[in-house]
Amino acid sequence: MTRIYTATYISVPAEQVFTYVTTPGNWPQWHPSSLSVSSGSNHSLLPGEQCIEEFLVAGRHGKVTWTVTECVFPQRWVIKGIIEGRTHGGTVSYKLLPKDEGTHFEREFDYPTPGLMFMLLDLLIVRRRIHAESQKAMRQLKVILEQQTAVL
Repeated sequence: MTRIYTATYISVPAEQVFTYVTTPGNWPQWHPSSLSVSSGSNHSLLPGEQCIEEFLVAGRHGKVTWTVTECVFPQRWVIKGIIEGRTHGGTVSYKLLPKDEGTHFEREFDYPTPGLMFMLLDLLIVRRRIHAESQKAMRQLKVILEQQTAVL
C-alpha cells in the first residue's frame, strides 16, 4: 500500500473549503488528474453516494467509481474507489482543521501495490508522479478558493 500525503493552508473558512472539495464537479478545476466527473457531481456527497471520475494519473487513463464512506462536516471526508475493469482502487481522505482565519487542509491518497512488478514501478516512477500531481492540486486549490473569497 502506498500513501500520498499533501497539505496546505487556505485562507478560507473550513465550511467553504469542505463544501468545495467534496463536490466532485469541482475536482477538474483544481486537481490535474481529474479530467471529468459525472453522476452525482453537482453537490457535496454524503455517505453512500457515488460519482464516476475519468482520470489521468501518472500517465494512466481510466474511470473510477467513488463511494463516500465517511462524512463529518466540515472536518473529514473519505471516499473509496474501484477502477473500471479492476477489483481495486484507492482511498482518498480529506481532513480540515480550522486555523487562524482559514483552514489547514490535508489530503491522503492510499492505493494498493499488487504484485512485485507494480511495487517496483511504484517505487521508481509512479509514486513520485502522483505526489507531484497532488502537490500541484493543492497549489491550485489554494489559489482558486482564495481568489473566490477575494472576489466576494
